[in-house]
Amino acid sequence: MIPGAFDYHRPASIGDACRLLADLGDEARVVAGGHSLIPMMKLRMAMPEHLVDLRDIGELKGICFDGNQVVIGAMTTQADVIASPELAEKCPILRETALQIADPQIRNLGTLGGNVANGDPGNDMPALMLALNATYEIHNAGGQRTIAARDFYEAAFFTALQDGDVLSAIRFDLPAPGHGASYHKQKRKIGDYATAAAAVILEMAGGTCSRASIALTNVGDTPLHAEAAEAALAGTPVDDAAIAAARAAATSITAPASDGRGPAEFRTFVTGVMVERAIRDARPRAA
Repeated sequence: MIPGAFDYHRPASIGDACRLLADLGDEARVVAGGHSLIPMMKLRMAMPEHLVDLRDIGELKGICFDGNQVVIGAMTTQADVIASPELAEKCPILRETALQIADPQIRNLGTLGGNVANGDPGNDMPALMLALNATYEIHNAGGQRTIAARDFYEAAFFTALQDGDVLSAIRFDLPAPGHGASYHKQKRKIGDYATAAAAVILEMAGGTCSRASIALTNVGDTPLHAEAAEAALAGTPVDDAAIAAARAAATSITAPASDGRGPAEFRTFVTGVMVERAIRDARPRAA
């Protein structure tokens, strides 16, 4: 289908974008890579009167390392994330996850900010941001604020963003040197949304897990932070018993829909498989 009529705006700065959104009100929508919004507009599931395109705003692009933190501009593409040698070295799970998003054509335009801001429970990056305990930097005409990723997702396609807000950057502490991490995703075909997926980050000390982070994709209305599963691994050598406990704890918080990817019971089972595989891959990667 063809989208409804709209006016197109292409600001050159984050300030201009925020002023436009404030002036245009709730009939305006921000567009980044366009891979989420444009299909919805074609289906007439979204009919904004104004599109505010962020692609000319240079300050929203790039990857910056600030001590132990990394700051990634919202308009940084998945391809940019994949191509960064520093991210590949210091936070390899980010590259591993980006490589599992759709296909190269989409990754060349699809942005990290768009992926995390859309509120689609099928997107891969939100769960990873929960595992990394990231914060999102938000701009609007009134100023700037930050929102923790773990507080950002409210329901399917509903987030803490308000009218006039622009997610400008993602910030998180780099995992400790020598950590191990893995993102496992089961899908029907290459490029598809996950039937279920799991992000796991492990830090080990003396053969014992000192810290674990686990989050789940597309098995609830929002990405899920599996705190009980993390607790099941902490203080253990991440042996079979601990992995089984973490798997059980993770599956207990899922509430997937029965859909074309399978019945809810199957998707919950697959969640457990993905959690176990991600843990077993992350463990030997941890120094």
